[in-house]
Amino acid sequence: MKKFAFCLVLIIGTAYASHVLAKKHGDELMQQAQSLFKPIPTELQEIEGITLTPERIELGKWLYFDPRLSRSWLISCNTCHNLALGGVDLEETSIGHGWAKGPRNAPTVLNSVFNFAQFWDGRAEDLQAQAKGPVQAGVEMNNTPERVEQTLKSIPEYVQRFRKAFPDDSNPVTFDNMADAIEAFEATLLTPGSPFDQYLNGDSQVLSKAQKKGLKLFMNKGCSSCHNGINVGGGSYQPFGVVEKPGSKILPEKDQGRFTVTETASDKYVFKVPSLRNIELTPPYFHSGQVWDLEQAVAIMGSSQLGIKLSRNETAAIVTFLKTLTGEQPRVEYPILPPHTKGTPLPVIGVSSNAAGH
Repeated sequence: MKKFAFCLVLIIGTAYASHVLAKKHGDELMQQAQSLFKPIPTELQEIEGITLTPERIELGKWLYFDPRLSRSWLISCNTCHNLALGGVDLEETSIGHGWAKGPRNAPTVLNSVFNFAQFWDGRAEDLQAQAKGPVQAGVEMNNTPERVEQTLKSIPEYVQRFRKAFPDDSNPVTFDNMADAIEAFEATLLTPGSPFDQYLNGDSQVLSKAQKKGLKLFMNKGCSSCHNGINVGGGSYQPFGVVEKPGSKILPEKDQGRFTVTETASDKYVFKVPSLRNIELTPPYFHSGQVWDLEQAVAIMGSSQLGIKLSRNETAAIVTFLKTLTGEQPRVEYPILPPHTKGTPLPVIGVSSNAAGH
């Protein structure tokens, strides 16, 4: 699993200064929040195992938006993780090859580099592994590594870009390098500067009384026991329905979560805790995508995970706080992609094979 190595002196120093400032002014709520959460950094400095060169990031951007990675030439990474829509597709479950409907809701790609694993069941340990999955999944892009490599090698400008991005490789145009480049681009998709991040950095006035009330409830009711850290989630696995299982529509009986990965009985209906960053932008909610209203989602989590019935006022207050997690959206210039050639495998439209989705 990749670990992060940001400018530690700067981050630790900033966090310490903010904590001292909060303590000086007797802001106990801020101190409590700073002990549980960390702000999104404004720049990604370094990640162990990921090479963040301008050439590799730019190539990754091209690949992220290129639908020719799919067998049909209709689906790109951006189709299900639309950067204009908070990194999601606003569908209950994504539509893939041959209009096949995937089994799970597409999680946001924004800030996903901070998740300790990828996909709802955590079957990919990092973004590089994750990038390979949808390309090969029958219900998504329905392609093969061999066909992807054939496509990319048939386009001269891609061959040049791969050589620049992977200068030490004698054969740079590979499926693995495709995934490495996409990972490098996705690692840059951060949303810093949210009101909550400003609060964590010591600005006690940036949140309203209503938002602070919601934050206090979020922590004191137990939501932060799972939704914590830099991504306000994305750092652990938890069973869905700890106290009370939600209805079968929200928790489909056939989708048993991590059990399909580990085949361990205790992992039945266990899923990765989702990040709550930019949550107001990314409905519908839960892996089944069956809940469109954020207040309803919060109420379900209260009863299912915590065993408490939140009042309408409490639910509304928590949602008011959750909206402070919306940060500055990445501004990405849509790339003009190079044309295909006579050697490029042409699109195929048809019924997808059976393969896992998000």
